[in-house]
Amino acid sequence: MPIDLSLLQQSSRASLEWKYPLAEPLRDGQVQVDQDPDHRLYWAEYGNPQGEPVIYLHGGPGGASQPAMARFFDPQRYRVILFDQRGCGRSEPNVATHGPALALTRNTTDDLVQDIRRLRDALGIRGRAHVFGGSWGSTLALVYATRHPDEVATLILRGIFIGGRSDLLYLYQGNAATYAADPTGLTAPGAYVAYPDEWKTYVEVIPPAQRGDMMAAYKAIFDQLPANEEERTVQLRAALAWSGWEGAISNLIPQTADLGKFGDAFGALCLAQIEAHYFANDLFLTPGAILRDLHRLGRIPVHVVHGRFDQVCPLTQATQLVAALEAVGTPVVSFVKTLAGHSAMEGQTVLALTAIMDGLPPLR
Repeated sequence: MPIDLSLLQQSSRASLEWKYPLAEPLRDGQVQVDQDPDHRLYWAEYGNPQGEPVIYLHGGPGGASQPAMARFFDPQRYRVILFDQRGCGRSEPNVATHGPALALTRNTTDDLVQDIRRLRDALGIRGRAHVFGGSWGSTLALVYATRHPDEVATLILRGIFIGGRSDLLYLYQGNAATYAADPTGLTAPGAYVAYPDEWKTYVEVIPPAQRGDMMAAYKAIFDQLPANEEERTVQLRAALAWSGWEGAISNLIPQTADLGKFGDAFGALCLAQIEAHYFANDLFLTPGAILRDLHRLGRIPVHVVHGRFDQVCPLTQATQLVAALEAVGTPVVSFVKTLAGHSAMEGQTVLALTAIMDGLPPLR
């Protein structure tokens, strides 16, 4: 009889740790932010319409928003804005349904920063807002805040992603180049060390001769325009492997029984294709720009929460950020290391983020 491990896999996910209930949005819609193509962003508003504004920046890029993201915030105090970034979720054109040629046109970090500002204008958000971002959302939050510090009241950052080349190699390259000859060989640093079974599924999509650059090999598959059902199947298999790798290892205990959006064809095609697009272009940022520009934050309070066992974005990225902030005279208000992995939805991380939001001084 097979052993049921479902309770074990659920054990790191938040349940009783949630302080605020899952809710329906007060209102939602789309706002057009660009032309040629006509990018339209899906947004949803939660909480108090007259409350302190919070702009939530989801991960990926390409990860999209979900209603549970509004649960970190007191619905009586905060006006919470969730939205799907270009090309993913319910924003249009969508890379999964409209294809990369359309959805990835005018889809860069500069575009996403301007989208935040256009969304603020469309929703009547004036003055400073709290900016809450995790993983890629922390990257985007930092870029936005360094460019427009007068629009940011507080930065609440989780699962810090600096996005350096070594960070990407740790997650996506690992020992792939030598995997065929020695699958268990520790020939390079990487997340595969902690998640070998999940790594096997990700690596074996790519033929051995192409494993010297896994990100390039995957992107080559994503860039193809499938001409028939067989080619579409190959592309979807690659997207599910890419997305599934990240999704499975985002939790301290791999969620192989239920990958959620990471195992859904639509979500996987969005995440995989958009991430590959950004990673192939160095996140559309000058290398080192995030840490170099931190002096522009001025006196914006910064809070950092990071899982000690995060293998998607190892803790070293958070320690780099904290040290760099101290060096420019903007030390973080709090730096919480939870006994968790990468996901924002793990118990200790939920407790930490909720406590930070509850404890922020009121906006004046």
